[in-house]
Amino acid sequence: MNMKDIERKLRHVGYKQAKLYFFCNLIALMIITAYILLMKSPTILTILPEGGDSRRQMYMIFALTLFGCVVFTIYAASLFFRKKTRQIGILMALGASKKQLIPGVFREVLTLSSLSSLAGMLAGIPLIYFLWNSFQLLVESSEMTLHLDYTALFLSGLFILLVIVISCFTANYYLSRTNIIDVIQEEHRNEPVKKLGKWCGPLGLLLILIGAILGYSAPEIWLNIFHRYPSAFVNIFYAPVFVGLYLVMLHTVVHGWHFDRKNPYHNIISRSMMKFQGKQTVNNLLVSTVLIAGACFAIFYIPMLATGQLVSVSGWEFDYMYDYRLDQTVPSQTEIEKLAASHNLKLKDWKEIPYITLAQDGETQVEEEDQSFHYEYQQLLEETKYVSETAFNQLTGQTLDILSGTFRLITDKDDNAAMYAKRSDSVLTNMNTRKTLSVTYEGLAYFSMLTGKVPYYILDDKDYAEISQGLSSDWMGSAHFFNADGEDIYAFADEFFHTFVKSFGPECEYPAYYDRVNKIAANEHGEIYWGDTDDMTKISLSMPDTSDFRAYWAFMPKFRSLNMNDFMNTFAVYLMTFLFIFIVCVTTACVICYTRCQTIAINNRYIFDDLKRLGASPAFLNREVRIQCKRVYHTPAVVGMTMMFLLYFMIMYANDGRISIPELAGMAACAFVLVLIMLLIYLVYRKTVTIMRRELNLI
Repeated sequence: MNMKDIERKLRHVGYKQAKLYFFCNLIALMIITAYILLMKSPTILTILPEGGDSRRQMYMIFALTLFGCVVFTIYAASLFFRKKTRQIGILMALGASKKQLIPGVFREVLTLSSLSSLAGMLAGIPLIYFLWNSFQLLVESSEMTLHLDYTALFLSGLFILLVIVISCFTANYYLSRTNIIDVIQEEHRNEPVKKLGKWCGPLGLLLILIGAILGYSAPEIWLNIFHRYPSAFVNIFYAPVFVGLYLVMLHTVVHGWHFDRKNPYHNIISRSMMKFQGKQTVNNLLVSTVLIAGACFAIFYIPMLATGQLVSVSGWEFDYMYDYRLDQTVPSQTEIEKLAASHNLKLKDWKEIPYITLAQDGETQVEEEDQSFHYEYQQLLEETKYVSETAFNQLTGQTLDILSGTFRLITDKDDNAAMYAKRSDSVLTNMNTRKTLSVTYEGLAYFSMLTGKVPYYILDDKDYAEISQGLSSDWMGSAHFFNADGEDIYAFADEFFHTFVKSFGPECEYPAYYDRVNKIAANEHGEIYWGDTDDMTKISLSMPDTSDFRAYWAFMPKFRSLNMNDFMNTFAVYLMTFLFIFIVCVTTACVICYTRCQTIAINNRYIFDDLKRLGASPAFLNREVRIQCKRVYHTPAVVGMTMMFLLYFMIMYANDGRISIPELAGMAACAFVLVLIMLLIYLVYRKTVTIMRRELNLI
């Protein structure tokens, strides 16, 4: 038998380690490739607005996933070579020189790294198609057709290059070892972490809380102090979160959270095994925690959006509401009732309320060339809608008395009126005559169906009549309300919606946040209104079923049955995108935890064998396996989910200093989702325990 035969036999003995390394690289590349293809897909980029919160959230979670996969890849390479060094040491002890070993080692490393990475990249393509098409079975939306930009695979290529570089660097590091005995015993060398006191756990939890508050508040504080838009540098204030996470994981590994003072030797074997491999364990727990937190951040988007929609729609006072400018010709009441009759539906409780659109004044931000800004008063700041007190009282049955020279903001019972609606004294301007009216803010009035992206206000009848004189029809409008007499019919709502949209002219083809007052003010100053640039979301009356149209059209009606039944279709791309991200993050976290448990089984096999010889019962050994796996899965799941739930709760509260009923309902739905996630992780944990018991011959 020559040296090559020995090397081949040793390589065959270590096939399990090679298989695990291949699997880790394949999973990492498959996840990253699928995420990159999703992130760069024209389907997604068309729907998620550039610079919007949804797209920023997608990029942020990708950064977390990329971080997790990089650390996972480094860990996989290190684990593979810790086992590989025993083979290298044996060959060196038999007289092989490093010069002789280098070609074989690098050939094996390059082959494994390249094939596993390429296989992972190729597997990412069918993965995204499989998941996306599975989602598409749930909804019927033309926007759900997935289009991929395969030039994005260039980024996967860079990740493959990173994997190969890491593997070659790690191989070179282990080949540079000179002490043969140390090389042979490398796989049994422990990596304990520095033992800190039991204070590190509570301190870590405190740092997580402090970091979350500082990181979330830093941009606003920066704006108020420096009057300059914050750069990415302010994210450094989130650093205490990661320090705190590390301390929590360190406490878990070194001390555990259930120390029994009466029996300090309880679970001493499992605790000691975790301590002896502390560096690996802490790093794995940290990465898994970050990924699970990212998964929760993604999946929370769905219950928050769905619950908010459900609570909002259920609180409407009428089944139907639509409004339009008076320069448009929409279906009359008679035509609508005739259309309803064709669906065997009767309508009742008809109400009509006229409104006018005026300019409102206020402070606006003016940017400087150095990216700083200051505030300037602007009389023609934004367009807002106004109704008279008599019309409002007739619509709602209330008896409000609006004094002359005052006005009120219309909101719902949870005060979810436009977030930045002005709630202070104002100067109103008629955009045709440029006549002004100074009014004093007197508080709130309540009617949920007049709460929207453009705020509605109430004026005294005399003030309303005076300021509306000379207004052209395009600055005046009418809102109509009615109920279904009996059970509502979706088919009628859908047909009426499409009929209503077709009645509008191209002059009304703009989103709700296209501000005509702001446009006129910008043009009068010789500037181009930003809404006339490519930055503005474009909508088309010819495509009323797209999510952009349903979400942003300025005259989007409120039909209860339409909103309830078409919710999935309207927000399909949003929902499926974040569901996909959730699956990617949870899968990655579970694979990392599974790999860590496999490492425990492989590295500590001799310990379990020694315990058997010492007379340990199968029940005892199985319990030790379960304890090891439980800590690997349980700790990241509990910390990641709890941290993200509390962070989401803090964000909801910080938005307006309270938790509204829709937000509270959304958080309750998120808590239910966490229970489902915990159940999923528990099932993976149970399967991992079974595999480990089989690996250790305990079954």
